[in-house]
Amino acid sequence: MAKEKWIQGAIKHPGALHKALGVPQGQKIPPKMLKKAEHSSNPKIARQAHLAATLKSFHHRGSGRSR
Repeated sequence: MAKEKWIQGAIKHPGALHKALGVPQGQKIPPKMLKKAEHSSNPKIARQAHLAATLKSFHHRGSGRSR
């Protein structure tokens, strides 16, 4: 069985992708910029962008919507 709370361990530096992309904290990263970051030559940024895209697709509690 997979680890139940794997997300807590996956996010080591909250806000690092925002800082790397130059998007102010608290604002959403534009989808076009996130797609471009997924194909970055920097493997760390690409990995962070892939994780961000994965987490974006999850159901968030309390938001009142499934996406």
